[in-house]
Amino acid sequence: MDQISTLTLQPDDGGMSEAARLLGKGKLVAFPTETVYGLGADARQDHAVARIYEAKGRPSFNPLIVHFATLDAVKAVVDWSVDAQKVADAFWPGPLTLVLPLKPGSGISKLVTAGLDTLAVRMPASKVARDLLRTFDGPVAAPSANRSGQISPTRAAHVVNGLSGRIEAVMDGGACPVGLESTILGLAGTPTLLRPGGVTLEDIAGVLGKPVSERKDGEAISAPGQIRSHYAPRAQVRLNAVDWQASEARLGFGDVSCDLNLSETGNLTEAAANLFEYLHRLDATGAQTIAVSPIPHLGLGVAINDRLSRAAAER
Repeated sequence: MDQISTLTLQPDDGGMSEAARLLGKGKLVAFPTETVYGLGADARQDHAVARIYEAKGRPSFNPLIVHFATLDAVKAVVDWSVDAQKVADAFWPGPLTLVLPLKPGSGISKLVTAGLDTLAVRMPASKVARDLLRTFDGPVAAPSANRSGQISPTRAAHVVNGLSGRIEAVMDGGACPVGLESTILGLAGTPTLLRPGGVTLEDIAGVLGKPVSERKDGEAISAPGQIRSHYAPRAQVRLNAVDWQASEARLGFGDVSCDLNLSETGNLTEAAANLFEYLHRLDATGAQTIAVSPIPHLGLGVAINDRLSRAAAER
């Protein structure tokens, strides 16, 4: 693809206006959410959405999440439900995406849904993201702002390193506090956890007052983030390392000697916020392998282990 001059915008009135203008013209603008940086395009413009896939090198069968400023805007394009209202009341705006039946005549590009009859929708909590969505006043399709399959970006510099020359602008809103992509909950039928994230399965089940199913490996792709090899650094990733081997970059958790520690105190929230940033840093050392300490498989640890297992998957 042709090289593009990529602007860095500040999250002030001028930056917001320019970002909204670019989105309206079918251009690509990366922006921060509370989870990771998203690569935004007008979800109603086929050409703009197609450019997301091109810039990322993303498979066209992998659907996109659409971000909205208001609940009314969400309800205008999907069939809302009692369960959707319960979880929206509890977790929106925030790091939870809902997959719901798409309304006929919604105006959303068919490229967004990758041929499915459902749409993944989210209202982010990040002030920068919400200000941009209000200024643009339209639905914004936005997967993570990185090359497909690589480590997700939690800082503007990560976006620039991966996509400079391929997109029109990056809005620099600082570091993303959650650091993991949103939880995805399917509500087109039985409530089903389609991707773990910042909101846990237990939290959702508690709000719904009933069990929540989990997607099984090997099932057809029904939401973003389900490709087996994903979130991967250039280095190989060795999981559940209880000792270190020579020449490995060492990513620790808890009371261990290592190169970078996700959380010396064993705090999973801190570990989630640091995960992608530390993978970026260790990958930049040129190490052939990144070894990672065991992460408890509970609460946010489920989402952390999901990202790590995809980073370590065969490519």
